[in-house]
Order: sequence, then structure tokens, then C-alpha cells
Amino acid sequence: MSRPQVVTADEWRAARDALLAREKELTHALDELAARRRRLPMVHLAKPYRFIAPDGATAGLVDLFAGARQLVTYHHMLEPGQDYVCRGCATFTDNLPEHAQEHLRARDTRLILMSRAPQAEIQTLRQRMGWPLPWYSSYGSDYNDDLALGGGFGLSVLLRDGDEVFLTYFTTARGVDRLRPDFNLLDLTPYGRQETWEDSPEGWPQTPTMQWLRPHDEYGVW
Repeated sequence: MSRPQVVTADEWRAARDALLAREKELTHALDELAARRRRLPMVHLAKPYRFIAPDGATAGLVDLFAGARQLVTYHHMLEPGQDYVCRGCATFTDNLPEHAQEHLRARDTRLILMSRAPQAEIQTLRQRMGWPLPWYSSYGSDYNDDLALGGGFGLSVLLRDGDEVFLTYFTTARGVDRLRPDFNLLDLTPYGRQETWEDSPEGWPQTPTMQWLRPHDEYGVW
């Protein structure tokens, strides 16, 4: 088995301390990025968008907040009539803990899911996967197109001031990675995510990007 070099405890500590110095640099860089993110301008969303709530009720933009001041939405790739489960979106949603909502609420923030599929199709997948987060349908709305989502996935952040709603942030692709506990935990391990794009030593186990991902109920039992 290919594996890291074996050294003495003192040698390991020296190497770890050198890496820790670099980690602290990156932590400060992330803090600086977050500070810049808090200073981004925003866009007023003035259209009368309509969504379907999990209970089948019609909801406007303001209703999505459920009284909160900030709204984080993961735009899950589930299109009308889609006959497969998006592995990336399913595994991301698997990583959203049920009790995150309570912690976010302490800072006047709500987390929801949203898809373009009709609510009946959303509920079928939600019941199969056991996901507890509120999941709204934007079926028939041009909301996704206005956010330049198309049929893709992404994460948006909205701010509410009374009845006015503003788009403050959006990210997709690798911008969503840092929110996943599984990826972040794997990044701490010797073998990492074990994907071919990673810069790993010769002989490390690797497979094509995301090929290994499955919805949680499709993995074998340990």
C-alpha cells in the first residue's frame, strides 16, 4: 500500500508546525475574503416571484424567509420529470445537518432547498432520502434563470429589509465545496478525496472526479 513516509515524532512535529504556519496564513486569507464578501453590493429582486412551499401553499420571496432577515438557499438540481438523482446535489444535501437550522436561527438566518421540479416530485425524493430541510419548488417561475442558474446547482444568499428582498451573494461549482463536511474531513486525511485532479504523491489511490459519490442509501453496508 502506498503511504506517507514514516518519521520520528520530532520530525513529524517539525513538519506539522511548518504546515500549521501555512494553514494559519490561509485562515487569515479566508477571513479577509469573508470581510470583502460582507461589503459586496446587492441587487434588488423586485419581481413578484411565486414558489410552492412543502405544504403546497403558494409563497412569495418574503415568505421564504419565514420572518428571518437572511436566507441561504441551496439550489438542488431536480428538474421537472427528472428520472435520476443528481449525485453531487444529493451528497451535498446529505451533508446539511438537521440542527444547523437552529444555529442559523440564532443569527436571524434561514436555510432552505429549492428546485425547479414540481412539489410532488420534490416530496418523492425528500421522503426517500429523509431530508428534513424546507424544500421549495420554483416550478413555472423564471427565478432560476434570473439568477443565471439555468438547470444547474448553486448557493444563493438573500437579505430582507421589510418587504424588500436583495440578492447579496451567489456561488456554484467549487465555491460550494467548502460547505461540505465530507470533503473538508477528507481533505485532512493522507489520501484526500482520492480524485484524479488532486496533487497527490505517486501511487496514491485516485478515481475520476465525483465518480465515487452516491446518495447515502446507495452505498453498501459496512
